[in-house]
Amino acid sequence: MVESLPFLHRIFRAFRYRDFRIMWLGACVSTIGTFVQQFAQGWLVYDLTKDPFYLGLDLFLGQLPIILFSLVGGVFADRLDRKKMLLASQYIQMICAFVLTALFATHAVHVWHILTLSFFVGIGQSFGGPAYSALLPTLVDPEDLANAISMNSIQFNLARIIGPTLGGLAYTVFGPTWCFALNGFSYVAVIISLFVIKVQFVAPKTQTSVLKSMKEGISFIRDREGLKPLVVLAFCTTLFGFSLTGFLPVIVRTIFHGGPGTYELLLVFSGAGSICGALLVAAMEKLKGQGRLAVLALFALGLATAGFAFSKWLPVSCILIFLAGTAVMASASLMLSLVQLIVVDSMRGRVMSVYNLAFRAGIPLGALILGKLIPILGLSIAVAGFGLSLVAVAVYFLIVMTKVPTFQRSV
Repeated sequence: MVESLPFLHRIFRAFRYRDFRIMWLGACVSTIGTFVQQFAQGWLVYDLTKDPFYLGLDLFLGQLPIILFSLVGGVFADRLDRKKMLLASQYIQMICAFVLTALFATHAVHVWHILTLSFFVGIGQSFGGPAYSALLPTLVDPEDLANAISMNSIQFNLARIIGPTLGGLAYTVFGPTWCFALNGFSYVAVIISLFVIKVQFVAPKTQTSVLKSMKEGISFIRDREGLKPLVVLAFCTTLFGFSLTGFLPVIVRTIFHGGPGTYELLLVFSGAGSICGALLVAAMEKLKGQGRLAVLALFALGLATAGFAFSKWLPVSCILIFLAGTAVMASASLMLSLVQLIVVDSMRGRVMSVYNLAFRAGIPLGALILGKLIPILGLSIAVAGFGLSLVAVAVYFLIVMTKVPTFQRSV
């Protein structure tokens, strides 16, 4: 049936489902607001401190709660109403955005305010992330799950283009306060969408302890063929491949001697590349061989990152960050699709919390390491080293792990 659909209908077939359309639109508006704030926040943290370490620290504190609480959030996603969990997460993040708005409006903001609020936003995401990952597959039929995941990646990266553009405009015309206010108001869209959709999942009643439930999720990953290498790959992807955009303010200032406009341009090219990567995955119909494609995409990401690190010409850098965006999103979408299809619904919250933990844990660790290496090795060498490390990981999985039967069969 999928193969008989026209090409464009096949790419966007997940939009046939009403609840998925509603959830997609609400999430897109909210994510746009998030990137509007991130545009201003990353720039202001570096402006206030002149130290790239604080950029890494801000990223680290935003992801730390996910490391600490994500596994517990996964247990709750399998036990509680996933929609209510998501609503609570959105309320926490909305309040933090409005608190930051008030601090900037009253000229009372300090770096520690930003860092603290990043931590509280991370707490909300640590429970909302597993709930959203577990909720998404219930909105579409199993045969359209991979497409829905790709479409979800597209909304995220469409927001990466629109968000920095709106953020740059709001920052330049109205000031940073409006960037945080716009993010706060954007949460209204996803909150409304959560009230409108109808979720079929009914949480089972259980007397099993939270700790035992967490162990069951970890055991499922250990015993299920193909899941372990995917979790390791997810961690390596974000450890070495996601730090580039977080340190763009440093690159813009030190290499291109630019301002918010140059920063916005690079973010837009990165987001456009990510949309292309997600569209490529959405057009695929069969999962066979996608594990190898995911690893090849990581190889390409490493090369593009290393090339970007040494580029001194802005047009070349725009092309390289576009290619990096394409590679990272194609790889992430392929790996996530495979994990969602391997796991059973009763374990989905716990398994996805472990996967998301591995995926998200690499971001703050990579940011802290890169923030410390830049003053020691220099910006270009440090960023290029991360890119080449990712190349080495990809080569390892392509040459060594393909000899392992479980890896071959599962991916």
